[in-house]
Amino acid sequence: MMARWFTRGGAGDAAVEAAALRSDRFRQAREADWQRLEQIVTRIEGGRLRRLSDDDLLALPTLYRTAVSSLAIARETSLDAALVAYLEGLARRAWFALYGPREGLGAWLRHFFLGGWGAAVRGLRFEMLLALAIMVLGTVVGWLLVSGNSDWFYTLMGGLGDDVRVPGASREALQRTLFGQQDQNGLGLFAAFLFGNNSQVSLFAYALGFAFGVPSILLLVHNTAGLGALLWLYHGRGLTLELVGWLSIHGTTELFAILLAGASGIHIGRAMAFPGDVRVIDAAAAAGRRTAQVMVGVVLMLIVAALLEGFGRQLVDSTFARLAIGGTMLALWCAYFFAWRPERPWVRPGLPAGTGR
Repeated sequence: MMARWFTRGGAGDAAVEAAALRSDRFRQAREADWQRLEQIVTRIEGGRLRRLSDDDLLALPTLYRTAVSSLAIARETSLDAALVAYLEGLARRAWFALYGPREGLGAWLRHFFLGGWGAAVRGLRFEMLLALAIMVLGTVVGWLLVSGNSDWFYTLMGGLGDDVRVPGASREALQRTLFGQQDQNGLGLFAAFLFGNNSQVSLFAYALGFAFGVPSILLLVHNTAGLGALLWLYHGRGLTLELVGWLSIHGTTELFAILLAGASGIHIGRAMAFPGDVRVIDAAAAAGRRTAQVMVGVVLMLIVAALLEGFGRQLVDSTFARLAIGGTMLALWCAYFFAWRPERPWVRPGLPAGTGR
């Protein structure tokens, strides 16, 4: 029995030695490529991309694939754990050097505001026109519903507590909600309701676009139907212009944001409904990447709208001034998205062509 134990021990030692020999040979055959890849990645991580030669940049994808292949072989043949760990770390670093973000936050923001955001918005022209038509239709539908039956007002607007903005309110009561009430809590609560509602509509209109855009369309209709109901209410008391001015300070920005969010959701839904020659999931992913920039901008627009709503209506109590502010904001957004185009197109800086995906 002792003899068999020593025999098994000797065989085990021989197996360990053989494995170590295979690992050494494997490393020696490929180590030069690993070291070169590590040097290139280290320079990229250190921000010294310009110091790399063209040969190194062109060799980077090949060296990365070699490292990944070596890692797969090392795992499959159970080479030593230290080698596997080294290759895992090297492959991970090389992946980020090739495919990860290659610019800082400041550079990203610069490219975003100086062309990227506008280009992304202009890429949704068709969806924006469709979303605009849907929003106009929703406003008309809301108006027609409450004009036929005033009970629809409560359905479309929801519960506003003790707010006086209800069918049957007098002109004086409605007028007091628009002028001279900036310091009262009622106006602040109603403003918070509008902002919270529109923010939810924007995010949901985008997030639910995967259902072929149908929920996005329904949300746009429902949200603007409430606007139509409110317009009907104030129009009946001869306060249409005053209401439009009251809403316009923040509304031109906020409704524009909702328009962009709805267009983004419709774009994703259209890509899934008509994927072309690619798989549906791939078409949806590509549409999601295209609309992600637009939605970042939508969030910023909602923040701007909140600031205008929180301060503009506190300081401005004139319909003409309110209309001027709202019209100016709308003109600025349209000019930024459609008229102003930087001479240099928005291109993400990165590695030369052929070194990325």
